[in-house]
Amino acid sequence: MIRSAASPGGVASRLRTPPPSDYDLASRRPGQALREKIRADCPSLIQRSLAWALRRPENASWRTGLRGERIVSRELARLRRHGWRTLHSIPLSPTWDIDHLLIGPGGVFSINTKHHRGKTVWVGDHVARINHGEGRPYPRSSRREAAVVKKVLDRGCRFAVEVKPVLVFVKPAKLTVQPSLQDVRAIENRELSALSVLTGVLSPEQVDAVYAVARDQRSWTSAV
Repeated sequence: MIRSAASPGGVASRLRTPPPSDYDLASRRPGQALREKIRADCPSLIQRSLAWALRRPENASWRTGLRGERIVSRELARLRRHGWRTLHSIPLSPTWDIDHLLIGPGGVFSINTKHHRGKTVWVGDHVARINHGEGRPYPRSSRREAAVVKKVLDRGCRFAVEVKPVLVFVKPAKLTVQPSLQDVRAIENRELSALSVLTGVLSPEQVDAVYAVARDQRSWTSAV
C-alpha cells in the first residue's frame, strides 16, 4: 500500500536513507559550535593553552559552556535504551544553535544548557537570576528556540509536532523555579533521567520521521 506523503510513515519512509555526510547533523558532537568558536579564537594548541591560563573572559565562558553541554549529553545518552534519540549543536545561524534536541516516545524537547556549577539559580516566567544577580532571558530564549524547532519539524514532517522547551542547569548549588513557570521545564542535569519514562506522544514511525527531518541540516535552512 502506498502511504500519503502527509502520513508519518510516508515521511519516515521517504527520509529513511541518511542525508549526505556533509548535511548529517547526527555526526555533530556536543558543544561543537562552542568548539569551533574556541578554535577560531585560538587556532593553535599553544594559543588555546595561553588563553586558558590568562582566563580570557570569552574563552573561559565558552569552555564552561562546552563542559556543561558534554555533561548533559552524557545524561541524554542514557535515554537511548528507552527509545529516545538525540542531536547536538544544531546550527541555526553563525551565532545561534540548539544545544540538544531530544526526540522519543514522550515527544520532542528543545534543550538549552546553562552551566552554573555551585551557584544559586532562580528561574521565573521571563528571566533567570544567578546568585541573585541581574535577570538573564533564559526562559524567553528557550521558548524562542522551541518555536523555531516546531516550525522546522512541522514543515518537514507534514504533521504537527509539539516541541517543549527545557532549561537544564548543570550542577547548581540550588535551583528554585517559580511555580507560575508552566511552559518551560527548568531542571538540573541529573533530573533528565525522568524524561525516559514519558510515552504516548509519538509513535515509533513518528519518532523516525521527526529524527529523519531533524538530522538533515538542509531542513534548517532559513529557519530564522
